[in-house]
Amino acid sequence: MNGIADMLAAAKAARANAHAPYSGFAVGACLRGKGGRLFAGCNVENAAYPQGQCAEATAIGVMVAAGEKEIVEILVVAERPVSPCGGCRQRLNEFADAATPVHLCGLEGVRRTVTLGELLPLAFGPRQLGRP
Repeated sequence: MNGIADMLAAAKAARANAHAPYSGFAVGACLRGKGGRLFAGCNVENAAYPQGQCAEATAIGVMVAAGEKEIVEILVVAERPVSPCGGCRQRLNEFADAATPVHLCGLEGVRRTVTLGELLPLAFGPRQLGRP
């Protein structure tokens, strides 16, 4: 199984491809699926601002396209540590549970690790709809 260093490397590689001409703030994300595979993504901005996509959303799309439906670990990297936005917290909650670790990284490495439950307390998701 890959370690956090592998996740960070994948997220940094994806971040290098970010399309962030408006904010200038490139972000990379890496998700570890239940099967151990890593899925990375970057932010993709758009001149019509609401049409942009966060790194976490890109990584989720890559993961789902590869046939994985469960996240067991999350890592986000930027020039300075950031946490997933509210929308991405909800997106991550669709495929992860409250105990899933979320590593918040600067370019030098992990600065803080929290759980998805800490980022999104009292979350609404599949379990509230009677789904596993």
